[in-house]
Amino acid sequence: MTTVHLEVAEGVGTIRLDRPPLNALDIELQDRLKELAAEVTDRDDVRAVVLYGGEKVFAAGADIKEMQDMDHRAMVLRSRALQDAFTAIARIPKPVVAAVTGYALGGGCELALCADFRIAGDNAKLGQPEILLGLIPGAGGTQRLPRLVGPSKAKDLIFTGRQVKADEALAIGLVDRVVPAAEVYTEAHAWAARLARGPALALRAAKEAVDHGLEADIDTGLAVERTWFAGLFATEDRERGMRSFVEEGPGKAKFL
Repeated sequence: MTTVHLEVAEGVGTIRLDRPPLNALDIELQDRLKELAAEVTDRDDVRAVVLYGGEKVFAAGADIKEMQDMDHRAMVLRSRALQDAFTAIARIPKPVVAAVTGYALGGGCELALCADFRIAGDNAKLGQPEILLGLIPGAGGTQRLPRLVGPSKAKDLIFTGRQVKADEALAIGLVDRVVPAAEVYTEAHAWAARLARGPALALRAAKEAVDHGLEADIDTGLAVERTWFAGLFATEDRERGMRSFVEEGPGKAKFL
């Protein structure tokens, strides 16, 4: 059974988790996420991406029953594949927004962290409850969460395993916008569709410059920015954008 689907409309590829009732992230789903990350990266008709779990739940975490049967050796072999699947989502070189409804816990929260932007429903609950199982986050939570909300807030969530509601998640910067639950996907798709009409190469450059710069010292980050900035002067999008600015004024360029 396919546990993740890809739907494309208006230049937006929606990666839809579909493993009821809670979208538990089993091995099949993890591997499928990696496959779809590669597909949306390669497809020219996908210019932005939405991660969505459905109207009721984003993803309530890993498949604990599946993990319970795994010993140390099995998890040593699997943990890299788990991280690679989520890293593949994080490295999609196009804008990615997570549309979060209901629970986004453990691996579900870590998947949302892989997005560039997070829109949450007012019914959302997020957290890293792995400590309650005698574990720590294993799909990037100890690394992406502190980079997003700061080490102190990240340690609070990771050490206690507590869940935060949408309003607190917004206050600490874990999500970027809170809307009524019924409007989450519409808002996320609209955000993605707006960027899908933008200059694809410049958006890719902006994302890679920010992401790679955060992983390096400031001088290296500036070098990355400088390289991408100069490189964009060889693109048709740059010519189109500047010509439109001069002839029509700002914000009116139409990109292919």
